[in-house]
Amino acid sequence: MSRIGKLPISVPAGVTVDQNKDGMVVVKGPKGELSQKVDRSIKMNMEDGHITFEIDEKSPVSQKQKQAFHGLYRALINNMVVGVSEGYKKEMELVGVGYRVSNQGNIIELSLGYTHPIFIQLPKEVKVETKTERNQNPQIILESCDKQLLGLICAKIRSFRMPEPYKGKGILFKGEVIRRKSGKSAAAK
Repeated sequence: MSRIGKLPISVPAGVTVDQNKDGMVVVKGPKGELSQKVDRSIKMNMEDGHITFEIDEKSPVSQKQKQAFHGLYRALINNMVVGVSEGYKKEMELVGVGYRVSNQGNIIELSLGYTHPIFIQLPKEVKVETKTERNQNPQIILESCDKQLLGLICAKIRSFRMPEPYKGKGILFKGEVIRRKSGKSAAAK
């Protein structure tokens, strides 16, 4: 049995969770609506504001795969419930001389030291805000109810200038510490 899969999910007020015959789970709340297909080897039970998951022993899927699905689908549905009720927020900062960011609606414009600016069109499910204050690094604040989509977009933005260990420049998550390395001049001494 999965330790994560055993944990019940409490459904907050204002959030509805529905499952149809095909195994599609739809979660609706004040921040949006998300859906996820659940494998037939996992049974979802809803009673008095709690959701629990059980392994269907009659399913032809291997026992090891059923146990993996047990924890996986519990975590995915929990992320959906938290997302539609509270939402997720990621903050990133651009560290480097001349690095700038601005947005027009859901289009982000990044200046990262290349010969051209980079434009990114974000999906409508993601809200973006950019901050540029004097004597501070430019910031990108992303909000969404979909944790998976938000992580994917953050990874895409970060891929344009990965943080590097020698000068510490790049796109970092807020509060992230980059382990610095000394260059070859320190090795020669």
